[in-house]
This record gives sequence, structure tokens and C-alpha cells, in this order.
Amino acid sequence: MSAARILRKIAAFFWRDFQIARGYRMALLAQTVEEFFGVATFYYLARFVDSPQLERALPAGANYFAFALVGFAFFDYLNVSMTAFDSSLEEARQNRTLEALLVTQTRLPVILAGSAVYPFVALALRTCVYLAMGALFFGFAPRTANWPGALLILLASILAFAGLGILSASYQILFKRGNPAKWIVLGVSGLVGGMMYPVAVLPAPLRMLARIVPVTYSLEGMRAALLEGAGWSGLWHSLVALLVFAAVLIPLSFAVFAWALRRTRITGTLTHI
Repeated sequence: MSAARILRKIAAFFWRDFQIARGYRMALLAQTVEEFFGVATFYYLARFVDSPQLERALPAGANYFAFALVGFAFFDYLNVSMTAFDSSLEEARQNRTLEALLVTQTRLPVILAGSAVYPFVALALRTCVYLAMGALFFGFAPRTANWPGALLILLASILAFAGLGILSASYQILFKRGNPAKWIVLGVSGLVGGMMYPVAVLPAPLRMLARIVPVTYSLEGMRAALLEGAGWSGLWHSLVALLVFAAVLIPLSFAVFAWALRRTRITGTLTHI
């Protein structure tokens, strides 16, 4: 299959999801208002918790508001990765289109990639809204940010997180129920990944656990790029770690998902709700 044909198919998935989302404009407006209140909450929380001890644990030159805003905005990529594939499969199952989709000539990686394009594009726009609101209303000012570095960290993060999301979708295909492992991954990542506080403040066992969670490297790299303006030498450790996670998780997740599909076809439970 040519690259142009693959891109056309992925674009078709995106257009389908975009057309569905267009029908819920009030939901989009409500979400934007919710984002404003979320940013405001972090701002006033930061005014309450700022202290000399906290400042010593933050990236150089960053206050707690900037630290928490970046953590909250970009942790969402893990959340979307863990739910986008599940939601797409569940919607196709509910609409009775899952089996028809999977028996087309479109390859499995293209189907999975196409199903995730719209959620990630929508999340990218939402992230821009978070950062813009922080800059316009609450003094968030990443003037020295390394934007190309931040973009590279983001792309590597999406690859690493996508592997976890496809593994979650494999569970959904097999068991048709809520995936407890998904919530464990999100819970552990939220606890030790540095979303709301620096990893350095955690006890030693949790700091060790943080080193095997990809979101830790994602948030460290993103904060280094956006808040410290770190160059490539300051980002390579996070970038390499994320690419290693991606190199392991993506092939593994595709293999597990393909096995789950074969299993459900054998048992005849692929389209069961």
C-alpha cells in the first residue's frame, strides 16, 4: 500500500470523527469554559503553595503555576492515549461497524492510527488553549522556550503512550469491560510521574518507580524545553528514554492486539457488546 493511500485513509478517519464532533458545539464551548476554570484553579493554588522549599525543587526560573500548568496540559496526552483506542473500538462495536472495518484491506496499524488522529489533534488544540489562557490571564510566559525541542518531546511521548493505549484496546477487544490495568497505569503515572509536584519530593521507592513510567520523561522533557529553554543536550535523556519506550511498546502492542483479534474471531465474540 502506497504512503499516499495510507495518508488518505488516515485523513478519512479524521474527517469522520471531525464531522461527528461538529454536531456537539455546545459541548465544545462548555469544554473551553471548563479549561479556563482549570487554569485559574492552578493559578490560585500556586499562590497558596509557593514556598522557598518548593522553589528549590522546581526547574530553574519556574514558579509552581508554570510547573503545574505544563504538567496538567501534557499529562492529558497519556489520558487520551489510554482512552482513544478503547473509545473508537467501543463506538464501532455499538454501531455494528467493527467487523466490517476489520475485514477491509486496510492494515491494522492504519486503522489504529486513523482512529487516534482526531483525539490527538483535538487535544493539541486544547493544549494550545491551556497555554494561551495561562499566558493571557495569569502571567505564564515561556519566553525562552525551545519550541522545536518541545514538539519533538511531544511526538516521542505520543509514540510511547500509544503503545500503552493499544495494549488497553487489546484488553477491551478480549473482555468487553472496563480495563482495570488502564486505571492503574493512569493512577501510578499521576502519583509518581510529576504532574502536580516534582519527582524529587517523592520518597526513594517512588522515585525509582517513576523511572519506569514514560510520562515522567515526557513531563521532564517538556518542562525543560518550555520553562528552561533547554537545548538538545538537555533534552536528549528524556527523548531517548521515550523512544526506547516506543520501540518496545509499539511492536509489542501491535502483536498483542493482532492476537486478541484472532482470538475473538475464533471464539466468535468480536462484535459482542
